[in-house]
Amino acid sequence: MTFRLLLLIVIALVPAWAALPVSVDGQQLPSLAPMLEKVTPAVVNIATRGQTKRRIELPFPNDPFFRRFFDVPNIERILETQSLGSGVIVDAENGYVLTNNHVVKDAFEITITLSDGREMLAEILGRDPDTDIAVLQVQADKLTQVPFADSSRLRVGDFVVAIGNPFGLGQTVTSGIVSALGRSGLGIESYEDFIQTDASINLGNSGGALVNLRGELVGINTAIFGSGGGSGNIGIGFAIPINMAHDIMLQLIEHGEVRRGRLGAQGQDLTPQLAQAFGLSLTSGIIIIQIENGSPAHKAGLQVGDVVVSANGRKIRTASDIHNLVGLSRIGQSIDLVLYREGEQINLTAVIQEIDIPVVDGIRWSEKLAGAKIGEIRESSLQRGMVSYLQVIEVEPDSNAWEAGIREGDILYSINKQLIRTHDEALEAIENNQRGIILNIQRGERELYLIIKK
Repeated sequence: MTFRLLLLIVIALVPAWAALPVSVDGQQLPSLAPMLEKVTPAVVNIATRGQTKRRIELPFPNDPFFRRFFDVPNIERILETQSLGSGVIVDAENGYVLTNNHVVKDAFEITITLSDGREMLAEILGRDPDTDIAVLQVQADKLTQVPFADSSRLRVGDFVVAIGNPFGLGQTVTSGIVSALGRSGLGIESYEDFIQTDASINLGNSGGALVNLRGELVGINTAIFGSGGGSGNIGIGFAIPINMAHDIMLQLIEHGEVRRGRLGAQGQDLTPQLAQAFGLSLTSGIIIIQIENGSPAHKAGLQVGDVVVSANGRKIRTASDIHNLVGLSRIGQSIDLVLYREGEQINLTAVIQEIDIPVVDGIRWSEKLAGAKIGEIRESSLQRGMVSYLQVIEVEPDSNAWEAGIREGDILYSINKQLIRTHDEALEAIENNQRGIILNIQRGERELYLIIKK
């Protein structure tokens, strides 16, 4: 009897569990629904069609005779690609949509679907691969936009909501908190200052909105950490702060690209051992180890051995902090530096200058490379690593360089097994070997060798 009575009680309680009351003791239960009703119409689904070139892999690709006989460098296949992602309408009047660069990269057709079911084509106003931001524009009436928040006011523990199109399922909402701020050094983008959140972000959420509980845009969802390299969410997602995305957006709308400047100095992180050696009680900062003559850093009076601890009022903890600050500053913008020199605090102001890229025609190196414009790319800020590197800026079709397999965007690492960073080093490496040219290059995510006979 006791079991039957208990069963009847449970059955009687089921309807009460299934239909929660809208209020308790006259107090309305908390809900995100009112906020989402205002925000979700501004979050769009993005579907793209694109093309990419893929080189056909043949047997014995490194054999010179085989390569020449089959003309391997010219055997490429054009593949059509499709991708799904998300975007956020940030200007209803002009139809501006913020999203990730990787969502629309290589796309020749972009279709946007609104929450009310309307579909329309979008055009790309500008893309910035270094921050993974892109700006699209649509022509439509009755659009809804999301207001901007000030992402610099975010705190760890703030509640946030992620809205996007995961796995192409359609608009989906997840919630969580800000887990960390200022995440960098992840190797995801060139300029990193991520918001980390445990709000579920999955494939297809890229380019979607991260909003606060007031319905204000605090970030653009961009990446996840998956278990074992997989695509599933494990509670670690990253978003680009809206302050950074907004500044990039304004430059893309105005110029179609981001025009970055340079500081012209190189530094390394301050360690406890280095701080002790320099007689400093500091726990973080950047030690200047190299300065280019005539650079903004040189003109500002920066010296080797200076320890930079602050820039534009922001504490500098690592080299990536300065890297982001300089890379996101506009040409002509001033950066106020606070540094220590021989134990004394000094304030300096540097003015960011345009990056000057020395470009030469490949014929300067070899007749076999004629038709390739090769630029000496110099790093634009304080950071560790190479001061400069060589990259192919342009290749004329059917030129000698094209026939040799050189393509636009190739990064040249070494020539004849000799590391190269400048035009002079490349010329020296070629002149020291009369038999031919062995190029080690990076193309996209692949590294390969090209063998060019003289």
